[in-house]
Amino acid sequence: MHDLGVKEVTLIGGEAYLREDWLDIVAHIRAKGMVCTMTSGGRNLTLERAIAAKKAGLQSVSISVDGLREAHDDLRGVVGSFDSALAAMANLKQAGIPFSSNTQVNRRNLTEIPELFEMLIEAGIHSWQVQLTTAMGRAGDEENLLLEPYQVMDVMPMLAKLKERADLAKVRVWPGNNVGYYGPFEQVFRKSFPGGHRGSCGAGKLTLGIEANGDIKGCPSLPTADYVGGNLRDYKLKDIWQKSDKLRFTRDRTVEDLKGFCRTCYYAEECMAGCNWTSHVLLGYIGDNPYCHHRAIELEAQGVRERIVKKTPAPGEPFDYSIFEIVREPLPPKSA
Repeated sequence: MHDLGVKEVTLIGGEAYLREDWLDIVAHIRAKGMVCTMTSGGRNLTLERAIAAKKAGLQSVSISVDGLREAHDDLRGVVGSFDSALAAMANLKQAGIPFSSNTQVNRRNLTEIPELFEMLIEAGIHSWQVQLTTAMGRAGDEENLLLEPYQVMDVMPMLAKLKERADLAKVRVWPGNNVGYYGPFEQVFRKSFPGGHRGSCGAGKLTLGIEANGDIKGCPSLPTADYVGGNLRDYKLKDIWQKSDKLRFTRDRTVEDLKGFCRTCYYAEECMAGCNWTSHVLLGYIGDNPYCHHRAIELEAQGVRERIVKKTPAPGEPFDYSIFEIVREPLPPKSA
């Protein structure tokens, strides 16, 4: 990775510290001059582990917090997860490791996001990554978790207000790849980006994912069965990165490969339908992403909105997803 020019390596899991050699991995990454961070749910991230990680060179940890206590525990499926996350932040603080937080937004926690953010500021985060829940795993099984595409009309203004609050608190907001898309708040979210807006999906261009068994993907979030481009036990990382079609798909495709609204969108060439993970685990294909603020605004001007309806349930395998379809319907009459 160092020879390819990688600047930062993030350890993820489950929990990376379940590996007995996780501190050796941290130390080796740092010895190569790369930034080493970790993303964690905070489950049993003890003070002892935090101190050991600091000594090994771990530079920052992002703790996942997806709502206030009841909502977070519901979403995580384990009672006590919320308290564990807060305890992990306290342990990191005591050990001297800077920490951030990441939050998914869905129907279960939507009304709690502002209060949650205030709590995270109070806890001492330096940054906050926010993204929309995707249809992978439980969220694909339990449709009541997923936002309807038209709900981005409410979500984006809310997140824009929280960005203003974050600026006052000197907390950096890092919008996930499925937040925004050339709507009226794009420069609020990404004013530090070139041109003040996001580009297309960075999978296989700016990022790669390495799974525990050595499988390589262009992004760690992409479904394994569809996007593994090779294994480190069989090929050199450089060859997988440069030659595999599964990693080159974002580099080689054109607007002609897009579908639906995204195919004819004004921003098609720049955006290329946004986050491929979001669309693939929702629809079973890429190139058409309904969770787009610009798209929702344009459709509203035409008097319609989009919903999602499940077509095929997930097969019940790890990291699987159900298949949904996009349904357009007339806008309901506004209440008096």
